[in-house]
Amino acid sequence: MIMTHMHLPKGTIANVSRRGLLKGVVATGSFIVAAHVTRGTAFAYETGASGMHGGVVSDPHIFIAIDKNGIVSIVTHRSEMGTGIRTSLPMIVADELEADWSKVHIVQAPGDEDKYGNQDTDGSRSTRHFIQPMRACGAAMRQMLVAAAAQQWKVAAEECQAVNHEVVHKKSGKKLGFGQLASAASAMPTPAMDKIKVKDPKDFRYIGKGKIKPTDLHDITVGKARYGQDVVLPGMRFAVIARPPVVGGKVKSYDGSEAMKVPGVLKVVRMPDQPDGPPLYNPVGGVAVVAKNTWAAIKGREKLKIEWDDGPNANFDSVAYKAQLEADSKEPGKTFRNVGDVDAALKSAAKVMTGEYYVPHLAHATMEPLAATASITGDKCEVWAPTQSPQAAHDFVTKWLGLKPENVKVNVTLLGGGFGRKSKCDFVVEAALLAKEMGTPVKVVWTRDDDLQHDFYHAVGFERIDAGLDANNKVVAWRHRAHSESFMTTFAQNVDRMDLFPLGFGASDTPFDVANLRIESGKAEAHARIGWFRSVYNVQHAFAIQSFVAELAHAAGKDPKDYLLELIGPARIVDVASQCTDKFWNYGEPVSEFPIDTGRLRRVIEVAAKEAGWGRKLPPGHGLGIAGHRAFVTYVATVVEVAVDKRGNISIPRVDTAIDCGFAVNPERIRSQCEGAAVMGTSLALHGEITFKNGRVQQSNFDNFKLARITEAPLTTHIHIIPNTLDVHPSGVGEPGIPTFAPALANAIFAATGKRIRTLPIGDQLRA
Repeated sequence: MIMTHMHLPKGTIANVSRRGLLKGVVATGSFIVAAHVTRGTAFAYETGASGMHGGVVSDPHIFIAIDKNGIVSIVTHRSEMGTGIRTSLPMIVADELEADWSKVHIVQAPGDEDKYGNQDTDGSRSTRHFIQPMRACGAAMRQMLVAAAAQQWKVAAEECQAVNHEVVHKKSGKKLGFGQLASAASAMPTPAMDKIKVKDPKDFRYIGKGKIKPTDLHDITVGKARYGQDVVLPGMRFAVIARPPVVGGKVKSYDGSEAMKVPGVLKVVRMPDQPDGPPLYNPVGGVAVVAKNTWAAIKGREKLKIEWDDGPNANFDSVAYKAQLEADSKEPGKTFRNVGDVDAALKSAAKVMTGEYYVPHLAHATMEPLAATASITGDKCEVWAPTQSPQAAHDFVTKWLGLKPENVKVNVTLLGGGFGRKSKCDFVVEAALLAKEMGTPVKVVWTRDDDLQHDFYHAVGFERIDAGLDANNKVVAWRHRAHSESFMTTFAQNVDRMDLFPLGFGASDTPFDVANLRIESGKAEAHARIGWFRSVYNVQHAFAIQSFVAELAHAAGKDPKDYLLELIGPARIVDVASQCTDKFWNYGEPVSEFPIDTGRLRRVIEVAAKEAGWGRKLPPGHGLGIAGHRAFVTYVATVVEVAVDKRGNISIPRVDTAIDCGFAVNPERIRSQCEGAAVMGTSLALHGEITFKNGRVQQSNFDNFKLARITEAPLTTHIHIIPNTLDVHPSGVGEPGIPTFAPALANAIFAATGKRIRTLPIGDQLRA
């Protein structure tokens, strides 16, 4: 695709290849820089973007083009699903470049890890891993522009400065615009990494200011934004698939004759069975109906006659599974972190309290159900999909079609929500397989029923915590037994419990000042596809831990906030890694750079409590609850005010969330993501639940997998961002706001009603 960027309307998001971008800018006299941040360089920065700590992120290749009219095109290589990342990362580049934001166009990169580095938009890591490479990229281009101007004026580069889309000669006042310098700058060598001079933070114009509107905001608001569901190609066909209702099931036999009688239906296709072994991101098989339009395909699917072989998970039942986990929690699990002698401390304690907490399977339920479009020409395949992981989509399509890697292209559309589900590419492979079968472009559409019943679900969590208290109600022993299916069952067989990878999401890094502490993992075999979900295992771990702390406080007759701070202890760095039986998981970050800092945790708790007016007099039926947690190397505390009427109906007048995510790159997006977390947290706490019976998911749409209605959502949400300088590394934002919400709400309900919530969702528990 050849593009002349001067013809792009303002705000355009285009999909281009690196070759296409190069052709476009060369044709128009533009210049391009690839700031290649190699492993081990100084510009891997504190975030480890070079992959120094286990290859979490590949070397980023950042591309920027400037045309002769001064239009700056910045390639964004991460997926946009509401976090604002394809605004935030280009904003960093533009600031270091000294570009005028009104003259910036953003170009969405296709999936290509060799060119762009890791593009997997998961784990709340885009900003923390790419702030410095993006800064280096913008600064390198700025220096090249300055060098070109200095050469033209025959002056020293030190006498020149880039200012708001121009280079200025400080002594004479001469100015040249970026467009005027583009051709000459293209001949300049890219500065060596150790010669790139990034800005002093005091000179930032966009970074940390929160003044840049999200790139997609206007188009989303007026309905012009293009999502995966919106892709249309000439001659395109539409498909829906009847998938096995039980994970691991297969088609025994089928009859598609009645489906073929539906007007518009073109073909009934038996899909390949899911391969033996772990599910990976493979499609699950079934029978597809391909038609001239989606409605005909859906009506045709209704006419299919299929006999299923339900396979090994045919008897999976959520009620029985919960009972089994509860029984297992009474027995010792496998120890993954140990401090002191917990057994002895529990035996000698003046009192032992036990809390048991349950979080069910959860579905992502993104507002945009899955959809992918594929087109095959000769030995080449091109797909369009709302994917969080274009590399995975590329690799799985390549494998399933048997094509050369260079002959598969994945275009990333805007995502109508992701939450981790759209990093799995089973739906993309389905489209590619059907495009090959039909010889025409094919769009595979998932209905809401498909979406809820064939998800990679968030794991169940059954948590048992035993605390030994001394005569003064001080915790002297803490034993946490966590039972959840591991998401590693997606990638490997014979995984029957969590290890330090999933335990690292809020359990093994418990920061309490307790002399005897042990974290155990109990058996929990998976009978469904398990994936990651917004905040992953922090959901159940924080719910259990923060709810139990409030129970301990009540038993001790102490204020819950004060008791939580007492349990956390003084400000210090907790050396969890030395207490673990294997390698401690710290969200892929070096503990030396992202330690467990109880001072930062204490601070967000104190700020949230102060801003919420903790301890203020409340009307009857109202209560305040608090929770504090570290997730994705970010510290968050939430105070929820709840109102419960005489019928047990819940409303949430106010939420206060304090977040310490290091240096705040884009405060406007931080606030919006925390606000969104409060709404999503409300949905999960009140309604979220997927259940299985006879191996089948019982929920099928929003009538029985409910989301919070506007009357249930928090009335006011206040976000308090802890200010930090750039030497406090930026950390996660998209996910950390979720874990504290449910326990803060449950604790508030207790304060209002005296009723403990230990099982989610809350549902009708207050009406019982």
